[in-house]
Formats: sequence, C-alpha cells, structure tokens
Amino acid sequence: MDWNPAYSWLVVALLLSLAELSSGAMVLLALGIAAAFTAAVAALGFTLPWQLISMAVFAGVLVPLGVMVIRPRFTPKGVAYGTTGTGVEKGSLYRTQRRDFDNATGIKVNGDFYRLRVVESGETELSPDTLVVFKRFEGTTALVMLPQPADLTRQDDLSQRKEP
Repeated sequence: MDWNPAYSWLVVALLLSLAELSSGAMVLLALGIAAAFTAAVAALGFTLPWQLISMAVFAGVLVPLGVMVIRPRFTPKGVAYGTTGTGVEKGSLYRTQRRDFDNATGIKVNGDFYRLRVVESGETELSPDTLVVFKRFEGTTALVMLPQPADLTRQDDLSQRKEP
C-alpha cells in the first residue's frame, strides 16, 4: 500500500476529532470534519495548493456551523457559562452551605463555592440552609443580604413549582 496525501489528511482529521474530546467547544471537531473532506479532495488527485484552499473553505463553513448550531445542542439548559460575576446573579436567592474541609459558610453560584459576607452586619458565618439574597462580588467573596418578605414572594412568583 502506497502512502497517499489523503491518508495524511485522514490522520489529521482523526487527531483533531480525538482532541475535541478534551475541549467540548466543537471547533476541533469541525476542523476534523473539514480535514476529512479535504482528504476526499486529495484522493481525487488535486495538488497541495488546492487541498489547502479546500481545507480553508471547509473550515470557514464548518467552524461557524459547529459553534453556533451544534454546540448549543450539547450545552445544558439554564447554565450560563462565563457569566459569574457579571451581575446576572444580582438579586437571586441562594441557600447557604458549609464547606467540608474548613467549615466555611458560603453559597454556590453556577456550581462554584464562594465564601459570603452579610452586607449589613459583616457576618461571615450563617447557619446552613439560610436564605440569602446575592448582591455582588468583592474579590472572591459573595456579598449577600438577608431577604426581606418582598424578596421571598418575588421568588415564589418565579418558581417552577406547582402546588395543588
């Protein structure tokens, strides 16, 4: 079996597609598919400049398609990656938790634990499952307030819970 440029493109396609398993951004998978299509162009006997041009065209079409169309289908609903600290959490209710290794009190925002400090009193220790209203971040500390009755009714209006 003679080595063919199409085999090189197939190896590149396989390596890019396997590398996608570590990123999840769908960019490497789109580039891997573009390299597989370029392998078909190489198998048809086109020269290297035409192979590179076809790779650029395939990548130019498939990368935006992969990022804007395919990636959202694999992203969990309701998770806003990269938005922590931008202010989207302001006014949201959270329940306090205790961290296992140092018994610190904090809240989990988008799956990450943040130590807390109550704005009014400066307290850093609250009992577990205490409802707090998130205000803002100060460094890596979440500044919270104890909820007022108006905050609790507003949250119940937004709740997905159905009562009989």
